Formats: sequence, C-alpha cells, structure tokens
Amino acid sequence: MFESGYLALFLASFLAATVVPFSSEALLSGMLAGGYDLYWSLALATLGNWLGGMSSYGIGWLGKTEWIEKYLRIKHEQILKTQQRIAGKELWISFFCWLPGIGDVIAVLLGLLKVNVWNVAIGMFIGKMLRYLVWALLTLKVIELF
Repeated sequence: MFESGYLALFLASFLAATVVPFSSEALLSGMLAGGYDLYWSLALATLGNWLGGMSSYGIGWLGKTEWIEKYLRIKHEQILKTQQRIAGKELWISFFCWLPGIGDVIAVLLGLLKVNVWNVAIGMFIGKMLRYLVWALLTLKVIELF
C-alpha cells in the first residue's frame, strides 16, 4: 500500500506547508488520475501538509518576540495588542494556514505569538483537510469529463 507514490505525496505535502515552494496539489491530481486510492491519498496529503504547517508553527514558537521588535521594528505594545486581538480566535485564524503564499506566514506568526498549540493544530488540520478534499473532488470531476 505504501509504495513510493504515497511516500512522495506525503513528503511533497509536508514540504508544501513549509517555506519551500512546492505544489502538492499537482501531485495529488496526478496520483488520482493514475488510479491511486482517494482515501489514502487524501489522508497522506492532509497529514503531511498538517505536519509541515505545525513545523512552521514550531519554528515560530522557538523565536522570540524581541526579534519581532528588533528586526521588524514592531513595538512591544503592538505585539501585545495583536495577541489580545487574536485571543479566542486562534482556531479560526489557524484554519487559514491552508492559503497559498500566506498560510506559512500565518503559521509562523501564530508560533511567534505563542498561540495555544491545540487550537492551532485543530484549526490547521481542518483547513488543510478541506482544501485537499475540495481539490480531490474537483480533480475527479475533471477526470470524469475525459
């Protein structure tokens, strides 16, 4: 069951959720067109992408707010204000970590701001799972056309 195609999808999905520019969606579509199992493909793409996103969150967590102040020149008061603004909305904000381009930045910032890891993990997982589910269903509809 776990031949190189599934491993490649997992790794591609992991890398796509980091700062490495990579398109795991194209690989997922190719695998579905090649007859790979929908459920295994969705599970491995989601798991890989979620773990990659959580690694970005972890990198942010290791950072220090002093770095934000020093290198981005954002005042400490603004950082505290941002933390207060997102309090209670962590799950919803982390849901958008699936967005291309800015999702990785969101994950790192949530880590830097020391947002609750469980809220981030749950919100991020749901967002990434829904993204792959929609992509896979669209892929299968296109495949039906040909």
